[in-house]
Amino acid sequence: MEKLGYYGFMLLVLISVVIGSTNADLTMNFYAKSCPKAEKIVLDYVNNHIPNAPSLAAALLRMHFHDCFVRGCDASVLLNFTSSTGNQTEKVAVPNQTLRGFDFIDRVKSLLEAECPGVISCADIVALVARDAVVATGGPSWSVPTGRRDGVVSNASEALAQIPAPSSNFSTLQTDFANKGLNLKDLVVLSGAHTIGISHCSSFASRLYNFTGVGDQDPALDSEYAANLRARKCRSINSTAIVEMDPGSFRTFDLSYYTFVLKRRGLFESDAALLTDSRTRSFLTQLEQGSVKNFFQEFAESMEKMGNIGVKTGTSGEIRKRCAVVNS
Repeated sequence: MEKLGYYGFMLLVLISVVIGSTNADLTMNFYAKSCPKAEKIVLDYVNNHIPNAPSLAAALLRMHFHDCFVRGCDASVLLNFTSSTGNQTEKVAVPNQTLRGFDFIDRVKSLLEAECPGVISCADIVALVARDAVVATGGPSWSVPTGRRDGVVSNASEALAQIPAPSSNFSTLQTDFANKGLNLKDLVVLSGAHTIGISHCSSFASRLYNFTGVGDQDPALDSEYAANLRARKCRSINSTAIVEMDPGSFRTFDLSYYTFVLKRRGLFESDAALLTDSRTRSFLTQLEQGSVKNFFQEFAESMEKMGNIGVKTGTSGEIRKRCAVVNS
């Protein structure tokens, strides 16, 4: 028993070392000496531009999410296809074809390269910009430790397989999040980012017009809301119109998204899926009935977890000179 206890203890120590070393070089103020003005440059640029284009905050937050869910938070979502790799990159995958904000990231990168060439990673820029953009809209802040390095591989097939789809059911969502070290509470909390989101009709039109292939409507979607969407927004199954995910307050980071989901008025099947499990439904209710302050705290904790998914540090990856291409 003593020997078993000893080996059990050593195993725990080893696991702790391995887990701890994963983010050993990801720290607050990582660039304090190498580029002390870096985070202020990012913040100033965000504060100068997001107030004039508030919808970009949701886009930049979504970019961070999509980046972290494929190969970790390594800016692989920013890479363009090049003939030298022969692979279609994440950027061209279906889930990423509606991503916006690439030019925004490139402009921030150019400012940082002018200040400190070859120092600040694109992965850190994506993480910092997402946080600062949300704060600029009146949303929550969260800690963003830095020191991420940029990945050198990007595959469209991985993005298609690993980014949760709007049509995902509960089982798929649970698996997708668990694979990234995120739990059901994180799933519900991070879904709350839809409070400042917009969607193209194409992402949910089948729920309105042809849910099971016989011209029917998704019964999980409130019928009155569905009729309103058909009449005013998505007037055909092929509509390219844009719809607010949190009508009336989509520019405000608040609890309204949860209210809409509980009323069966979430646009996506993945929103409705949160009501199909007692645990996620309970989290939805708790958040909706709680304070905005509590939501902000929960959101911050989940974002900090997400921002640590599969990060590359130390000598892994590289610091790209341009975010859209790997260094030559």
